[in-house]
Amino acid sequence: MPASAADMHSGGTVRAQTPALTLSGVACTFVSKEAPGQRYTAVENVDLHVGASEFVSVVGPTGCGKSTLLNVAAGLLTPSAGSVAVFGEPLTALNRRAGYMFQAESLMPWRTALANVTAGLEFRGTPLKEATAQAQDWLARVGLAGFGDRYPHQMSGGMRKRASLAQTLVLDPDIILMDEPFSALDIQTRQLMENEVLQLWQAKRKAVLFITHDLDEAIAMSDRVVVMSAGPASHPMGEFVIDIPRPRDVAEIKSTPRFRELHAGIWDVLRAEVLKGYQQQLQKAA
Repeated sequence: MPASAADMHSGGTVRAQTPALTLSGVACTFVSKEAPGQRYTAVENVDLHVGASEFVSVVGPTGCGKSTLLNVAAGLLTPSAGSVAVFGEPLTALNRRAGYMFQAESLMPWRTALANVTAGLEFRGTPLKEATAQAQDWLARVGLAGFGDRYPHQMSGGMRKRASLAQTLVLDPDIILMDEPFSALDIQTRQLMENEVLQLWQAKRKAVLFITHDLDEAIAMSDRVVVMSAGPASHPMGEFVIDIPRPRDVAEIKSTPRFRELHAGIWDVLRAEVLKGYQQQLQKAA
């Protein structure tokens, strides 16, 4: 059922600490590419928070501004209105406390898996020997021990995603931003990656803001699911606490009565917005 208070967490526990990430009244307006001189508001009046150890997913129709919100949270995009706070402090530049795992390939093709994972540490000034040790440890954690000498073109899609995950987590960010990171994978590899992410998150309990089109994925992984309306001026329409006990196996919990109940409740809110977004896409293509 929808969360009735901003302080509700999985299982009904009240969060006492300052949220890791807070978006307050955020709006993003751009000059339209289709009609120069006209302006397009992607998101408007967005209030969103992620607790310091909370896994929050955002779902919504294609083009509803989910990735825009992630870019705002990363400090890559300054909102036209509203504000962003990171652990209570205003965000005015790049969010240095966040790691960003993109939907598109983020590995540098001229570097091996190991060199890709060490890159961020090297940029921070970590001595190469120490950076290499940390990178090897994270490659092992994501199941790529012994594959550090592979270049991206020598790895499968799943292996590249694992390397990208290690590349993000080796920096030990307090906030993890993930933009549909597994959408290009086959279903079996996707479920393996989802479970690996949950296991790694369970060990560190960092704040996660996860963007996905897949409602099953959102419910299986999250503490809370936020539903966005269709654009333009997309905004949160509903917020659902996922009170399924952890640890979870993303495949097994889909057969449970509570999962089906949550899916039906969220889809009841999301369905009309997905149809609206689909019609908008058809009109653009016409």
